[in-house]
Amino acid sequence: MLEQIRQRKWNLVRKELSDIHESEVANIIDELPEAERTVVFRLLPRQHASSIFEYLEPDVQQEIVKGLGKREVASILNDMSPDDRTAFLEKLPDPILKETLNLLTDDERRVASSLLGYDENSVGRLMTPYYVQAQPDWTVQQVFEHIRRYGKKAETLNVIYVIDERGRLIDDIRIAKCLMSPLETRVEELMDDKFVSLVDTMDKEEAVQIFRQYDRTALPVVTDSGVLVGIVTVDDILDVAEEEATEDIQKFGGLEALDLPYVETPLTTLIRKRAGWLIILFVGEMFTASAMGYFDAEIQKAVVLALFVPLVISSGGNSGSQAATLIIRAMALKELTLSDWWYVMRRELLSGFALGALLGAIGVLRITLWQKLGLFDYSEHWPLVAVTIFFTLVGIVMWGTLSGSMIPFALKRIGIDPATSSAPFVATLVDVTGLVIYFSIAAFILRGTLL
Repeated sequence: MLEQIRQRKWNLVRKELSDIHESEVANIIDELPEAERTVVFRLLPRQHASSIFEYLEPDVQQEIVKGLGKREVASILNDMSPDDRTAFLEKLPDPILKETLNLLTDDERRVASSLLGYDENSVGRLMTPYYVQAQPDWTVQQVFEHIRRYGKKAETLNVIYVIDERGRLIDDIRIAKCLMSPLETRVEELMDDKFVSLVDTMDKEEAVQIFRQYDRTALPVVTDSGVLVGIVTVDDILDVAEEEATEDIQKFGGLEALDLPYVETPLTTLIRKRAGWLIILFVGEMFTASAMGYFDAEIQKAVVLALFVPLVISSGGNSGSQAATLIIRAMALKELTLSDWWYVMRRELLSGFALGALLGAIGVLRITLWQKLGLFDYSEHWPLVAVTIFFTLVGIVMWGTLSGSMIPFALKRIGIDPATSSAPFVATLVDVTGLVIYFSIAAFILRGTLL
């Protein structure tokens, strides 16, 4: 395919494109050089152009639109599904947006303006107003006739939405129920008054949880008064879930969430997004140096203690990062709420004690073997050094797991995204406090011997 495009064998290209799935065609266009994208897009059959356009990357969409005539752009936009068209339009600058809206038919312009009127993070931005609705006194035969007449533009025909005379949603019925019922059966006889709906002003992230809980491919969207205004399908929810997970991962990595994909983010923006946290973490690590300076006398008396500083602080930071990762993800999946903090604290303290004892035992074994095999001389008081390392690791791992698990709860309590408690942040906090724990335990155990 790419070779034929390079050789400009357009008839062969057109034939091959017509035999490929729309999403695969979009992938081919995305990968083409900028100069060839619009040319290839013009080769697409008109009935497939809008569907393929929906699959393209946002920057490629805008690039192709610039290369098309107004009539071609109008045809594509009018044929696009409302939710995908909204995703395209919301990225346009205001002057271009107004000009683009004028290319739509009156009906489609009203739909587009209505959807763009919702908050960008609301369910209203994701929905489509094209669905199949019915009234409770209709027969199954009337439902089928309605589908044949108006169902062409519907996003899905899997579910029929039942509304009352005021347009309020009162139930939803799977199409399979209608298919398996006699034609004279009334819709109200098929209703079970059990349905799940989204509110148009609801945050998109809440909708993800509802889709996950009820395992649906589409859900109706209603106003605060219960009036049915659209539906949201699972393909849009999957995009939201991906964006949400990406944002949390980026925050947890110790940077601000990127507004664009990595390859599209300008270098200056990438530096700015990362610099803030790096400065904060760097300043935090300065306190580690200050802590080392505070215990300078102890280190001079027992240089052997300095050998274990990397071991000790990394164990605390790693355990804290593990705990923070587990708790933040559990919060994102709604497995934990603020009221669960005491339950989590008890579990993490026990986990921290067990993990610290495990690492401490390995540390003691290492010191013993090195001393006995003559690989290193920890002085005649090496058993006390081993005991110091054991209790230090128990203490610092317990502190790391406690800090990593409780910081997300604290942030959520004051209204900050728990993902902000990034792994580097937790590790830096435990580094500083871990040194204090280490040298305090060493001063207590080794007093009168090495210290």
